[in-house]
Amino acid sequence: MKYHRRGELSALDCPPKCNKNPFMPKKPSAARSLDAFDRQILRIVQRDNKTPQRVIAEAVHLSAAAVQRRIAAMEQAGVIRANVALVDPDALAVAITAIVEVFLRDERTESIDRAKALFRSTPEVQQCYYTTGGTSFVLVILTPDMRAYEALTRSLFSDHEWVASFRTLVALDRVKSGTGVVVPPV
Repeated sequence: MKYHRRGELSALDCPPKCNKNPFMPKKPSAARSLDAFDRQILRIVQRDNKTPQRVIAEAVHLSAAAVQRRIAAMEQAGVIRANVALVDPDALAVAITAIVEVFLRDERTESIDRAKALFRSTPEVQQCYYTTGGTSFVLVILTPDMRAYEALTRSLFSDHEWVASFRTLVALDRVKSGTGVVVPPV
């Protein structure tokens, strides 16, 4: 599909090079394949994905149809993973934001996989990071109150023998919270 100006080539039109190293995981090459127009579009839709395509088109100096094709191509390539609504936790009386360090008894694949599956399946776990440096996982957990948080810690940590311990930091104020990714220039 051609969606760029004549003479311009976007790497989304070119197949990615084969990774012949069997020990190196294949990663999407989308970050390297985005041109300046794609990056400008991403900056706009990350701020507000309801921005009309004609407004985006005016801002990036393309036609609305070209913007529509580029957004569709980035969605299909997995560059744009989802279009979601960001809900204010205060509007739902979700008062507790806890940042939790989780320490596993061991770093065996089985333990790590169990923990990942449990954390992924728990709706209160908003974010989960498998980390280095002594801490096995860092979680961001949202609950309505401390009673709910305590009950959750029992089901997530105390009930599982593969969890050695955990440490909770309760946020006093949500100074900055976002989902945007910095879009570097080409």
